[in-house]
Amino acid sequence: MKKAIRVLYATSEAHPLIKTGGLADVSGALPEALCERGADARLLLPGYPPALDAPGLRCVRKDIALLPGVEPGRLLQGRMPGTETVLYVLDCPSLFDRAGGPYQDPDGRDWSDNHLRFGAFSRIAALLGTRASPIRWRPDIIHCNDWQTGLAPAYLHFDDRAVARSVMSVHNIAFTGRFPSAVVPALLLPWSGFAMHGFEFYGHLSFLKAGLYYADRLTTVSESYAHEIQSEEFGGGLQGLLRARRHQLTGIMNGIDLKSWSPETDRHLSQPYGDNSLHLKAANKQALQERCALALAPKTPLLGMVSRLTFQKGIDLVVGVAQRLRGEPVQVAILGGGDARLEAELARLASDPGLDFALKRGYDETLAHQIEAGADMFLMPSRYEPCGLNQMYSMRYGTPPVVRRTGGLADSVIDTTPESLALDTATGFVFEEPSIDELEACLRRALTTFVDEEKWRRVQRNGMRKDFSWSASANRYLDVYRAVWGDLD
Repeated sequence: MKKAIRVLYATSEAHPLIKTGGLADVSGALPEALCERGADARLLLPGYPPALDAPGLRCVRKDIALLPGVEPGRLLQGRMPGTETVLYVLDCPSLFDRAGGPYQDPDGRDWSDNHLRFGAFSRIAALLGTRASPIRWRPDIIHCNDWQTGLAPAYLHFDDRAVARSVMSVHNIAFTGRFPSAVVPALLLPWSGFAMHGFEFYGHLSFLKAGLYYADRLTTVSESYAHEIQSEEFGGGLQGLLRARRHQLTGIMNGIDLKSWSPETDRHLSQPYGDNSLHLKAANKQALQERCALALAPKTPLLGMVSRLTFQKGIDLVVGVAQRLRGEPVQVAILGGGDARLEAELARLASDPGLDFALKRGYDETLAHQIEAGADMFLMPSRYEPCGLNQMYSMRYGTPPVVRRTGGLADSVIDTTPESLALDTATGFVFEEPSIDELEACLRRALTTFVDEEKWRRVQRNGMRKDFSWSASANRYLDVYRAVWGDLD
């Protein structure tokens, strides 16, 4: 009988403890799904104040040396809220106990010592996979996620005590964790690694490149994105390395947490509903209109969006299309924050009397759920989207998404055409080029379908009945782990 493969899932955020984006949703759900399939998967998080509120935390090792000039850390053990998944927290107040977000200060500036904060975090992740581990439990696989954990495979590579293998997952290649070369000694990395075949990146140190170069296997969050990041357009300067390692790179579509994202049981909604009770969705639309101060117009199509407000997400396209829809019977509700100029443009639209347009700045978990349930369709006109989760939430909630064909959006949404309607596979509306004209044309196709109730119900139900659980994805990650380690008898 094979023993359970032991996986340390090292991540800089995990829902519900700390969240800035989709990485947190994945980190909160995948380890539990792996455990349900027989793995011994455990999380490692930095000791931000919210992480220290995790259930049952106790110190399992103190006085752990981290980096020169950094106070020793403590390793705490507890569990993820609402699950039995084991959680480790690196408690080091000088690095993590501060106001602001995980990566930025309260004014939105990157912390100046991020190289030390996440260098220390990567070093602890690697240390747990060596014979010098400060605890008895030792992983077979260290699963690293994005640049914040990218140095862990490098630390393992240069440590002759290493026994664990490593997997590096890219959730968004645009963030490379790039720092001046002068920080190399402070991170206890050898200068021999500061080379093209190593962690050097255009004269700087890159945490992400370190992970992509030294990890045993690479994954990213959709099959399309795995191909896209090997191109000049999407590779961000790392496409050559990724092409060279293409046989070790696997695209695995994320799942969604159906305990948190299910319209039948969602505690954030005014009215639960399912694919056989879609008429009840109208109560959530009314509640959303009331909360966003939109007209109470049940027949007017309501477009929802929950997003970072950035160029990548196509917010400028939304602004352009909204201006063209001025005076037409359409409502828009947007939740998000980001680029100050784009926020200002959306705020201007929200004050335009010719538009029924609401902007809620920042992030509100309850409102995010209410938009998914209350909107009639969901906008995701991203220029690139490694995986995307909101399009899956939207389909699950009977809110057909309007998306650009890129990354995970291309892999998960089936365009509504006469053919896909006939086959009962249509789940949303897809356009090709990131332009205002193409988004408008796609949106008008969706609005035309919306008035045909029979067709619209079919598109809604097709999306709601798709399997977006973590089951298939977790099995594919287990296949990757086994390919790295071999049979663990």
